Amino acid sequence: MNKDINILLIDDNDTFREALYLLLSNAGYHADSAANADAGLKLAGKGNYHIVFVDYKLPDMNGIELIGKLKHENPAPDFVLMTGYASLEIAVEAGRIGAYDFIEKPFQPDKILHLIKEILSNNKSLQETGRTALNFDFDGNTVSIIGKSPGMQKVFDLVEQIAPTESTVLILGESGTGKELIARAIHAKSKRAQKPFLAIDCGSLVESLFESELFGHVKGSFTGAHATKHGALELANKGTFFFDEIGNISLNMQVKILRAIQEKEIRRVGETSPIKVDVRVVAATNSDLKQAVANGHFREDLYYRISVIPIKLPPLRERREDIPDLVDHFIRKHNYKKGREIHSVSDKALKALTEYYWPGNIRELENVIERAIIVEGSSTIGLNSLPAFIKTLGAEGGREIYSLADMEKSHINKILKITNRNISKAAKLLEIDRKTLYKKISRYGL
Repeated sequence: MNKDINILLIDDNDTFREALYLLLSNAGYHADSAANADAGLKLAGKGNYHIVFVDYKLPDMNGIELIGKLKHENPAPDFVLMTGYASLEIAVEAGRIGAYDFIEKPFQPDKILHLIKEILSNNKSLQETGRTALNFDFDGNTVSIIGKSPGMQKVFDLVEQIAPTESTVLILGESGTGKELIARAIHAKSKRAQKPFLAIDCGSLVESLFESELFGHVKGSFTGAHATKHGALELANKGTFFFDEIGNISLNMQVKILRAIQEKEIRRVGETSPIKVDVRVVAATNSDLKQAVANGHFREDLYYRISVIPIKLPPLRERREDIPDLVDHFIRKHNYKKGREIHSVSDKALKALTEYYWPGNIRELENVIERAIIVEGSSTIGLNSLPAFIKTLGAEGGREIYSLADMEKSHINKILKITNRNISKAAKLLEIDRKTLYKKISRYGL
């Protein structure tokens, strides 16, 4: 699909660059542009591009040198060199550095569109997966959610289908799987994309402060309320509101949130008159809300109100084929942030990263890569730059090593699936009592 193809244009001619940008955008491609090599390198360091068009004559570097630098940072895109000063020497240089094609300006729009289709048809990874990331614009930046694994492809398809609707969405997944990123993608691809996106961490505030943050308060409504404050739901009017870890809120607050969603109105703390609000609600949790409902810890009516469309994010250990692409992405990201020049990962280090269990999921992987970039003394991340509990897996004959807690969590999860989450049957198979099983389910977020 064209909208899943990212194209970067680097050209110092404003008129030509804008015309090419409009051509690609109108053809359905996602395009970004830069007027010089430095800006192009910065965009390439943050984005996930499939094709990069580079002008030969740039003010700060020629196109041959720039493609060399871009390939050094990320060899994945296909590069096209453009020039109004065609020569055999430039054509030979373009071929030498591995550019896909060399084209002379000016050229017909149809030629560019045909070339792009040719590049994409020859790109095996895009043929196999249809796309390697879910791309969207948020707060003026291009955001890419990496994932060519079947599980993530299903998530991407679902996001595309539900984003244009007004339905409430419940995103399910372990901590660190990227639930807020998916919420942002839903907002960015919706009709509310130009309106506010606001989020609140449901477990970060005590109840009294949580209510004030969410609904606002009037001056003098409680000690310290020196001025009237607009609540987050009010500020998100016409946009999207994200309840992160909604399973953490109290039953008392659940009643108030349910009323706000159903009636589309709120009351500030200390005020009797309602305020109308129009927000699309997206919620997320790493808890089993069905079990919380059964235990009396979460309201059944609120559960059904927020889970009109559930999206289940797979943990990183269930999408190991995405790890090499994620590692490349985080290397580019933190190279740019920290001014480093790490270009690759050794085979043993990549083996260790791929085999590790990742209880902290993508967030943990990013932290490991950031640390490795800081401590690595060469241009290649090696085993010695990884934490001790991971690098064991990259040694000769290394095997996956999990903690007892990870193994217990995995085993309980399997038994729950086998018994269709029948707690009595699961407890019997595990040879523990129901109360102990409930505690373990809560501890492991199952």
